[in-house]
Amino acid sequence: MKPTIKDIAEKAGVSIATVSYVINNTKPISPETKERVNKTIKSLRYQPSKSARSLVTGKTGNIGFVLTDDHFLRTEPFYTKIFLGTEFEARIEGYYILLTSIKKDFDKKDILPRFVMNKSVDGIIIAGKIPHNLIDRLSSYKIPTVFVDYIPPHNGYPLVLIDNIEGGLLATNHLIELGHKHIAFVSSDIEHPSFADRLNGYKQALEHAGIAVESNLVYTKSEYEGRQAGIDLASQLFSKNKNVTAVFAGNDALAIGVMHYLRSNGYKIPDDVSVIGFDGIEADLLLDPPLSTVSVPKIELGIEALKLLANTLKNKKSLPKKVVVPVELTIRKSTSSCKYK
Repeated sequence: MKPTIKDIAEKAGVSIATVSYVINNTKPISPETKERVNKTIKSLRYQPSKSARSLVTGKTGNIGFVLTDDHFLRTEPFYTKIFLGTEFEARIEGYYILLTSIKKDFDKKDILPRFVMNKSVDGIIIAGKIPHNLIDRLSSYKIPTVFVDYIPPHNGYPLVLIDNIEGGLLATNHLIELGHKHIAFVSSDIEHPSFADRLNGYKQALEHAGIAVESNLVYTKSEYEGRQAGIDLASQLFSKNKNVTAVFAGNDALAIGVMHYLRSNGYKIPDDVSVIGFDGIEADLLLDPPLSTVSVPKIELGIEALKLLANTLKNKKSLPKKVVVPVELTIRKSTSSCKYK
């Protein structure tokens, strides 16, 4: 037979109302009493009813998680790892995560996520770049929202961001230290703040080393995405620039595409061209050679986002705040000393 609030009250020597206040955090209780009640709850393995708690607190206990279909469906689960981080922290904070994906070209005719329409979430976490019209429509619902790996226009939201400029510096400085001077940068979505900052880091590193930033070595447009974009951009780059000895790709998917192009066209990696990416996805280790990259703690991004949103909900108001998660250079075998002077 499952334990009840009455069982907890009797064992802890308090009233049923006091147990309810502790469970739902609806009234201040002395630390000693709260600790005694919580220990009793744990010893009896009591699980409060979600629906009953919602009736008492007026909260759903749910957090919505939104990302675009292309991010959710990618072979390498960068954003799904972020989602996993929110799930881990939600268990600690006592929330349930409701996941939904939207079309990349979401427009004003499309239906909003059901958990928004049904008012069945207390807050929302949005991961990656999403259409601005969706942000505008969501803002009218005044649901506390945290953005991960994206800075929305008219920003007043709490943010969890990657230290992209530092990552760009780390990747480019690594190539410079290996003796490379003709270093290219490729990225398919430079309007995304993360990619723009990685490009800024690349430029800063070159300028600090006294190496001119050559516009003809920066390719940031492609009709494709992911690995195919890397192939497309590498084709454009190397058809016009034969002196390139290293490529910094805006993410690992692009880097994998660049490597595919190089191998298909007779280049040896890293003997002829060194390649470095950004993200730190599992597939990097399976490549030949394994990809050097700037590793991002993806699960940590999700954990920080949930913490930030939970704090906002506890304070009952949106508190604009920014958390920047550090990155780390991971050196593998796709980069080596420049053999061309």
